[in-house]
Amino acid sequence: MILKKYKSYMTITLSLMLILFTNCKAIDNANNKQKGAVIGATGGAIIGAIIGNNVGKGGNGELGAVIGGVVGGTAGVLIGKKMDEQAQEIENEIPGAVVERVDDGIVVTFDETNGVYFATDKYNINQQSQTTLNKLAGVLSEYPDTNILVVGHTDSVGSEDYNMTLSKNRAYAVTNYLQGKGLSSGRFTTNWFGESQPMHDNSTAEGRSKNRRVNIAILPNEDMIEDARAQAGN
Repeated sequence: MILKKYKSYMTITLSLMLILFTNCKAIDNANNKQKGAVIGATGGAIIGAIIGNNVGKGGNGELGAVIGGVVGGTAGVLIGKKMDEQAQEIENEIPGAVVERVDDGIVVTFDETNGVYFATDKYNINQQSQTTLNKLAGVLSEYPDTNILVVGHTDSVGSEDYNMTLSKNRAYAVTNYLQGKGLSSGRFTTNWFGESQPMHDNSTAEGRSKNRRVNIAILPNEDMIEDARAQAGN
């Protein structure tokens, strides 16, 4: 289990500036396709966390989040507390999930080692994956003032075009399953990057299995932000 929280404001600021620049390139590389509006008020750091270390080096999938800024001041503290609670609950409910707190959001990584399994060339949600997603849906239903970004990836087996479609199918399989558990479709944005954003070594079987992954980012929506600002008197 991993639960990381960036505690240094200066570190967050510097990282955000660097990744904001990088992700502007990622948007350029996405064939000018964007879907969804603003998913919360998060910065580029969370985008870097969910699509991997090769941001801007490729990927024809749609980049479905508009880069914004971290909510600061007392409102940001209130949002952070809610997101901390949600992250901890996810970790408690799904011990194998990799849970990271990044800026105002949460990034959850599922691969073949920790809960959502995709065999080579497959995108079906099997029984074990359903168990994991059922637990996640239960937590997400408790925090309705959040938006959800689902991002699909593949390993490098097969052609790039085929893998782009496969990653899209995997991402939508997860999105559709969670929506089928009663979560509002308006909370979701779905993206996919094929094989272009590996986080592990595709030359090994273990690395390929980890690259067959879906990332989920959970972000504060406008209702949560406005409520926090009202409480803070901003």
